[in-house]
Amino acid sequence: MKKLIAYCGLDCEKCDARMATLNNDNSLREKVAKLWSEMNGVKITPEMINCDGCRMDGVKTPFCNSLCPIRQCALSKGCETCGDCSAMNGCQTVGMIISNNAEALSNLKSKDL
Repeated sequence: MKKLIAYCGLDCEKCDARMATLNNDNSLREKVAKLWSEMNGVKITPEMINCDGCRMDGVKTPFCNSLCPIRQCALSKGCETCGDCSAMNGCQTVGMIISNNAEALSNLKSKDL
C-alpha cells in the first residue's frame, strides 16, 4: 500500500494541509485552519497546518501526531493501515471515516496501492 494512504484510508496526496506544507503556502494554511476550526469547533491556527503525511516521516498536524484515535490505535496494534486489522469492519473508530468516504474504504481494502 502506498505510504501516502493514511491509517484511516484517506489519501494524504489530496490533503490541503500536506499541499500547504509541500508548497509552503501560507494562504492555503489560513484557509485550512479556518475550515478545520469551523468543522471541529476548536481553534486551529495556520501555524498548526504542517504535515508530510500520516504514515510518512516528518512533521504532522498536532491532531494527526498525537490526538487522532485512528492513528494511535493502528500504531499500538502495529498495523500498516486499518485495512490490516481484523476488526476493521465493525470498528467504530475508523467507522467515522469509512462510513462517509467510499474512497477511504476502497483504499483500505486495496492491496495494490
